Amino acid sequence: MKLAPAQLAKHLQSSLAPVYAISGDDPLLCQEAADAIRAATRSQGFPERQVFNADASFDWGTLLQAGNSLSLFAEKRVLELRIPNGKPGDKGTAALLEYLARPPEDTLLLISLPKLDGSTQKTKWAKAVIDGPNAQFVQIWPVEVHQLPQWIRQRMSQAGMTATQEAVDLIAARVEGNLLAAAQEIEKLKLLAEGNQIDAGTVQAAVADSARYDVFGLIDAALNGEATHALRTLEGLRGEGVDSTVVLWALARELRLLANIAQQYGQGIPLEKAFSQARPPVWDKRRPLVSKALQRHPAARWNKMLQDAQRIDAQIKGQAAGDPWLDISRLTLMLAGQRLSLPQE
Repeated sequence: MKLAPAQLAKHLQSSLAPVYAISGDDPLLCQEAADAIRAATRSQGFPERQVFNADASFDWGTLLQAGNSLSLFAEKRVLELRIPNGKPGDKGTAALLEYLARPPEDTLLLISLPKLDGSTQKTKWAKAVIDGPNAQFVQIWPVEVHQLPQWIRQRMSQAGMTATQEAVDLIAARVEGNLLAAAQEIEKLKLLAEGNQIDAGTVQAAVADSARYDVFGLIDAALNGEATHALRTLEGLRGEGVDSTVVLWALARELRLLANIAQQYGQGIPLEKAFSQARPPVWDKRRPLVSKALQRHPAARWNKMLQDAQRIDAQIKGQAAGDPWLDISRLTLMLAGQRLSLPQE
């Protein structure tokens, strides 16, 4: 059965369903929905938890064995099944259909899925999850650009802060649709800002005074050709637990900008005009950095690097082979002007 994300909190206050499936491509919203379900299981006496990652070598029999085996102390338990590519295959389909037909007692199965395309939603296992009587299917939709300011305002309110419209718009422009980045900015303001009233000056001061490694500092270092500094910043971000999705988003955003401007410039459009027409426009203080980077590669090379970023995104989602952090490092070096290429599959 389908369960709207807005209804999840109220639903979890009553008795829990045997199976929950969360599907979507926004890491933050999917993580928070899963966290809400985990919190509900803890409050309702589910002390045990077992996690399964359904990669290409996964033995689906272990899921059924876990469901059929009794808990050592006869306690309630949670089984978490993560299917990164959203395609369980024939063996996975059979196992899921068998599990969903007869969910074990005192066991809750939490399935994490990417956004399912139309053809996948028509498969037997997906229909059993989406429409079956034993499962609740939570489809996570991304926050649209026009919805982002209101989302930021609500998030700040939950953190005990109020903000001017100018401050909200500044944060929205800074994160450009990335909710993980927006949440990080809000947490940063909560730690660094004085008082609970946030204006544009507070946002700018908090950003300037933050001593933490920052994805935007990484981008500026790479644009400036400071390869060593960029790698050091990247390692700092990774060490602080920043999600690879956030770092890749920042890199892809800049590569997309550079590819578009390089293409316009190659067509005879003056650079200053291309800067002004870019979305978002290139601020005056950043134009020297962007100009410096544009001298390193032609438009075709920037487009190739965008394709590399797409492949890294697939790696993060478990849909392609390779280490995403390693390839993010290589992509950062290429942005900084190093003559490298990502290994092909």
